[in-house]
Amino acid sequence: MANWPLLSILIWLPILGGAVVLLFGKQRAEASRWAALVVSLLTLAFSIPLLTGLDHGDGGMHFKEAHAWISTWNINYALGADGISVALIVLTTITTVLALVGAWRSVDKRVNQYMASFLFLEGMMIGVFAATDAILFYVFFEVMLVPMFLIIGIWGGPRRIYAAIKFFLYTFLGSVLMLVGLIYLYMKSGSFALGDLYQLKLSATEQTWLFFAFFIAFAVKVPMFPVHTWLPDAHVEAPTAGSVILAAVMLKIGGYGFIRFSLPIVPDAGAEWAWLVIALSLVAVIYVGLVALVQDDMKKLIAYSSIAHMGFVTLGIFVVFALVRNGSFPISIVAGGMTSPPQQGIGTDAAILGLQGAMVQMISHGFVSGAMFSCVGILYDRMHTRRIGDYGGVVNVMPWFATFAMLFYMANAGLPGTSGFVGEFMVILASFQEHPLVALGAATTLVIGAAYTLWLYKRIFFGEVANPQVAALKDINGREMFVLLVFAAGVLLIGLWPKPLTDLMEPSIVELAGLLTQSKL
Repeated sequence: MANWPLLSILIWLPILGGAVVLLFGKQRAEASRWAALVVSLLTLAFSIPLLTGLDHGDGGMHFKEAHAWISTWNINYALGADGISVALIVLTTITTVLALVGAWRSVDKRVNQYMASFLFLEGMMIGVFAATDAILFYVFFEVMLVPMFLIIGIWGGPRRIYAAIKFFLYTFLGSVLMLVGLIYLYMKSGSFALGDLYQLKLSATEQTWLFFAFFIAFAVKVPMFPVHTWLPDAHVEAPTAGSVILAAVMLKIGGYGFIRFSLPIVPDAGAEWAWLVIALSLVAVIYVGLVALVQDDMKKLIAYSSIAHMGFVTLGIFVVFALVRNGSFPISIVAGGMTSPPQQGIGTDAAILGLQGAMVQMISHGFVSGAMFSCVGILYDRMHTRRIGDYGGVVNVMPWFATFAMLFYMANAGLPGTSGFVGEFMVILASFQEHPLVALGAATTLVIGAAYTLWLYKRIFFGEVANPQVAALKDINGREMFVLLVFAAGVLLIGLWPKPLTDLMEPSIVELAGLLTQSKL
């Protein structure tokens, strides 16, 4: 497959497969399910060569494709993937398969449209991670809102229309500012190619405006405090598979945008405003975690938990800029130029560790949050309620399910040996090297996270069975066990042996950190 256009295949195979599934019609529900599963499995199979064919010693882009698209404005269909992109693309292909298998029977109306929406969404998310032309990135970034809008609005809960419109407006309006920023960059450089934008010199004022244009777009997508309020509503109303994809993959696009745009294009402004992002990240980690403690809806609690854990991602990303601001990197923001040649020092190591921690946290959160929403779906399919007070004593009737749930809940609480610990520990350690108080604030999530996670598990699984509906529950079947086994394998593999993941991404992260040693002023 060395000469195959793998990235184009990964983008267009699910999109074209979704179009075929649409043709099955509403009456052929079972055929639609199987066709969508086959397409998603084929997409997963085509993503494996990205891992085997990537040059792990080169942090640049691989699997490049470039074709003229809109020549008048120098817009190209340009694709490429480095270790960061490959990790997120593989996460997308795995999660899509698990989401479809896990929600096999949860929807029985317009099944062909439901399955097609997920395939369209998969292709567009892969497009976001593979695009190396800014306008192509923007097109995929925006168009992927449509299938998720339909998934929530058609197959969601009682308040699905409200949640879908709120989701769409928040994410769409935020990204309009990004488009303005991209057009301005094109007027300065004459190109939308990311490589060209990375080399563009910009004044402090220009960088500040561009920084906030990108920041608003990606902060909504993460989502960061205070633009996070759309996420709990979207999760509560979305069907199970929609929540799994939303939490496991779509939230990561915000973090990926920061890494691809904010860090390398406007590093000086990023260093100047890092304090703001770090402060908002700590608010998400602490305050939103406390909000999770008072929830009585399982999905809403896990949604707030996701916001708190994604705060670690933005903290790990922007602590890099804080290191630049404090002079650990060899540039001076005030002077606007190099004060010494780039060199590997304590600050550089801490910055790379913070970026690695942010990326590991993104991948880990994909598995942990996907698994936790899958667990909610398993209970909801049986009980048709997400209210925590309706449960209790589930371990007595569903011991296998309770065992898997315990692993995922412990990972969510950051238990050593699970993936939830690795990324958070790396971010805390990186922060501590320059900002002990920031690290202390971030570390409080280990206490708060354990509090709401263990309390949730206790109320659902422990105690006596008081509800007759709970007493009648049956343990997980083979299909559900397969989904939870794969999620468990990801959680344990990253938790016990994160080296393959960090080795995959390290050259790209080192190259990215190197871009930050070069002032754009």
